[in-house]
Amino acid sequence: MKQRSIWRWAMSRLLLVVMVAIPATLTAQDGQDQGGASFAGGRMVRGTVTAVSADHLTLKTEAGEVYQVVVSANTRVTRDRQPMKLTEIKAGDGVGAMGVLDPAAKTLHAVFVGVVDAEQVKKAREGLGKVYITGKITAINMDTLRLTVLRPDGVSQVIGVDESTSFKRGGRGMAALAGESVGTEAGRDSATAGNGVDGESITLADLKTGDSVAGRGAMKNGVFVPTELGVLDATKAAQRRRRGADESGTGAPAGPTGTP
Repeated sequence: MKQRSIWRWAMSRLLLVVMVAIPATLTAQDGQDQGGASFAGGRMVRGTVTAVSADHLTLKTEAGEVYQVVVSANTRVTRDRQPMKLTEIKAGDGVGAMGVLDPAAKTLHAVFVGVVDAEQVKKAREGLGKVYITGKITAINMDTLRLTVLRPDGVSQVIGVDESTSFKRGGRGMAALAGESVGTEAGRDSATAGNGVDGESITLADLKTGDSVAGRGAMKNGVFVPTELGVLDATKAAQRRRRGADESGTGAPAGPTGTP
């Protein structure tokens, strides 16, 4: 039970930091439209805070777009899973905000705002491919125990697995990372809440190209090796995105806004 709790906490923190610090998403790598609704018409905008006022934040995305995030008394604002005040947010912090978007005005009325401080954002960007990995499998070499992963920043990286690596399929944390249910999970302030949170234990042989992965690890002999790798089945991911589009009535796949 203790190990499962640690895995849930670690994946929850990893997911939030990655979603804020690495704006390009796994679904974006499919060339899919990022303007689709994530939940009940809600969308996510992610970026760096440039200004803070009494009732809104100004964010700048990696693409250079500027969004206003309106915060009300009903907006939940958290950092490290703890409630915080809008006035405690500083310029340079990373933010992922979920709510109702007015694309023409580039204004989002937020129901949830997740904050990652500037130092964590910097470390997350520097740590991608070194202390954690996230992306989509594009090649598997069973002979050399190597996986090629297309990261959210567009870099294709070869990683290794060994006897210390364990694999888990599914769980809501992986669904959130793939942009399928991030709106719902963000609203609950837990990317790994609910049934199936821990996922199913699998083996390397169960992985296939197109699967989305995320996990922590370390460099070994110049190659990143995860200690535990979360896996999201490519087919199920596509099915869930289609369901999300059908339920929203937009005809577009679910996914964040404000991405490159």
